[in-house]
Amino acid sequence: MTRPSILTGIDLPLEPSCGSTIWASDVYQRLSPHYRTTFLALPGSGAWQHHFEQTRTLTAAKAPYGPGFDAYAAELTREVEQILRAQRPDVIHAQHLGFGLSLAFARAAGNTPVISIAHGTDVIAATDNPQARAALVEIVTASRAVAVPNKAMYGHVDALTGRKFTDRLTITPWGIPLPPAPTAQPTSRLTLRLLHAGRLDSNKATITAIEALALTRRPHHLTVIGSGSELPALAARTAELALTGRVHFTPFLPRTDLWARFHDYDAFVFTTRELEAFGLVAVEAQAHGLPVLHSDLPGLRDTLGPGGLPYPPGQPQALADAIDHIAENPHTRRTLSAAAASHARRHDIAATARQLHALTSDVTGAPHA
Repeated sequence: MTRPSILTGIDLPLEPSCGSTIWASDVYQRLSPHYRTTFLALPGSGAWQHHFEQTRTLTAAKAPYGPGFDAYAAELTREVEQILRAQRPDVIHAQHLGFGLSLAFARAAGNTPVISIAHGTDVIAATDNPQARAALVEIVTASRAVAVPNKAMYGHVDALTGRKFTDRLTITPWGIPLPPAPTAQPTSRLTLRLLHAGRLDSNKATITAIEALALTRRPHHLTVIGSGSELPALAARTAELALTGRVHFTPFLPRTDLWARFHDYDAFVFTTRELEAFGLVAVEAQAHGLPVLHSDLPGLRDTLGPGGLPYPPGQPQALADAIDHIAENPHTRRTLSAAAASHARRHDIAATARQLHALTSDVTGAPHA
């Protein structure tokens, strides 16, 4: 029997450089028994061992929100129209409620049903930028269903669309490929080895972790793994605070290489400032047994549960106090570690795939397998 087909994609390079592309690779691998998927993306290095069954490179020159965005979206729409005529997919999954490719999907879809999927950066942009909000509203309007990862995102999208499409919103919690067992083991050391990993941009607020380290009672060490626009400022602030011997920067690592290093650390710090769709890398850290010190944002407390220790977002002193607390209380650290590994078992990517499969079947009228 021929599997129905999904057309999806993200107008980002085909690289594992952000949670969205990594999550998509994970989930569509698990949907492959039920659907044939074509993933559209911008050119990448070609080195990523992704799990997409078929990929296609977009040729439109990307333009961010601003004067060039409308022309970019129009060019993408023409490109998507050609792909739709050639492939005739059964359904479109529009990743991100506001990216140019999702807008092109919405405009070119015709009678092809669209499911749109919120990722976080799209909702943040729509909150701050009228052009992004207009794109989000247009995409949601064109969608039969809108998948959001948690209650907080549900509320944001509902508010941004004037609560006109509440019946289309459905919570589809995200997940990760779970390891067989935790790899990080709690220690009794009082000077901690801390880890921060992920995209280095203003919303991830890595600066909070660096400034917190200058305020702790003990000379803890922090490793920052990742790349992004904020790296020069982070390095400069580290030097200003005389922390160059205690803060270490490492370029972005592929997921398996990052996982292999979790056992080297005592805790993970997650410093996002505004909104977080899921916190992929923080959940990965928990699944490997690392306690997570995280900014107390809507959705994150539920996602990270009892294996996380929240602090007020953007407050280095509060994070410093949390670091010293778990450093000086090894029993608390062990308790958090066990709770982190246990709670992370709730976030299995297989469950995400099952829910997305059910939603897709409902929209297309296909039977659930």
